[in-house]
Amino acid sequence: MSSLRGFGNIARKWRELNGVNYWKGLLDPLDVDLRKNIINYGELSQAAYTGLNRERRSRYAGSCLFRRKDFLSRVDVSNPNLYEITKFIYAMCTVSLPDGFMVKSLSKAAWSKQSNWIGFVAVATDEGKEVLGRRDVVVAWRGTIRMLEWMDDLDISLAPASEIVRPGSADDPRVHGGWLSVYTSTDPGSQYNKQSARYQVLNEIKRLQEVYKQEETSITITGHSLGAALATISATDIVSNGYNKSCPVSAFVFGSPRVGNSDFQKAFDGAEDLRLLRVRNSPDVVPNWPKLGYSDCGTELMIDTGESPYIKTPGNPLTWHDMECYMHGVAGTQGSNGGFELEVDRDIALVNKHEDALKHEYSIPSSWWVVQNKGMVKGKDGRWHLADHEDDD
Repeated sequence: MSSLRGFGNIARKWRELNGVNYWKGLLDPLDVDLRKNIINYGELSQAAYTGLNRERRSRYAGSCLFRRKDFLSRVDVSNPNLYEITKFIYAMCTVSLPDGFMVKSLSKAAWSKQSNWIGFVAVATDEGKEVLGRRDVVVAWRGTIRMLEWMDDLDISLAPASEIVRPGSADDPRVHGGWLSVYTSTDPGSQYNKQSARYQVLNEIKRLQEVYKQEETSITITGHSLGAALATISATDIVSNGYNKSCPVSAFVFGSPRVGNSDFQKAFDGAEDLRLLRVRNSPDVVPNWPKLGYSDCGTELMIDTGESPYIKTPGNPLTWHDMECYMHGVAGTQGSNGGFELEVDRDIALVNKHEDALKHEYSIPSSWWVVQNKGMVKGKDGRWHLADHEDDD
């Protein structure tokens, strides 16, 4: 018997829960198995943020804190044995973007002058396959640091996306130039981005599809904030260019800014085997941006963390956009009936993992998740030094 817990009827209902019928009849009220499914992917999206080295004084700023082998247990996902990470993804950007996009080291000996760790590809383990009902391949894209602080300074110009969508599916599909640059930029002289993030993902999807060609598979893409935008582009690309080989592709995105124009939306809607559930917190301002020239893709699930009796009101733009607050909202939303009740047993302490959202009466410190001593280690000589990186095997 599997040691994995909290998955209800996902193995039996996975096609429905991943949107084969566009989540008809599951969103209001929100089906309890769908809540668990969304939170499963939300945790992987959160993992891609938690695992980022954000300390600019470190020479490894912008890289991953942990090695692939035990990454999921180190970032404390609920079921670290559900998936095995097969590849880390790295990205760079060739257009001008605010500092919040890419974390750059202040060190002259920086691990990379251009690249950032931007997420990972994972595949269900044998144990995971048992509880998920199929061999699920996941791509998790990392979000940005404090997106709200630089959002108004970002150029919202659209760039052609003809390579991303199926030829002939729309007249002039375009996506945000910044998102596209992160997805497609390369540098032949770079150790980490000789291949773009795009082809790192596509080639790994192709490899895994070949490895598991005798099994039933699915591809699921997830991300929050910038990661949600990248997930939308990536999911569209995988289906439009046939990398899924007709297996279903679903995206679960959280707090997503708008990605492309109406022609991109048209191309997205016309892609077979592609579904996207866009989770949106009512007070979050990021999903409203950019306002002009952009259209929403996929099916929307609206939540409202303001209904939660556990969270301080009215909150602030950072807590409204926080990924852990999003998962708390998914666990307890009551939809159009209003109110809030935790239908999934999710620890409320997680709400303060990276922000200060919980009411003080719960006595949980704000932003409590940190690497022990911020990565400082005391050597045998009694001196402290920074050791905040693990080489991959």
